[in-house]
Amino acid sequence: MVSCLKAIGRKRDARKLFAKLLRLTNDLGLLSEEYDVKHQRMVGNFPQAFSHIALVNTAFFLEEGRKARSRKPMH
Repeated sequence: MVSCLKAIGRKRDARKLFAKLLRLTNDLGLLSEEYDVKHQRMVGNFPQAFSHIALVNTAFFLEEGRKARSRKPMH
């Protein structure tokens, strides 16, 4: 959803939602497979690699166009 918000130009909303997601991680910064909104807790497999891949990809997508251009290629 964060990526979709950014893609339609709602960058501020995307960043706010991403920050909210980061606050849902545990003390080690890990996520589970799902989040139970009613009981406000993580459920399912833990830790979940697919959740972390999506988190990292979304972080890169949010930064695309800002800091991405300032990165220098590694040699």
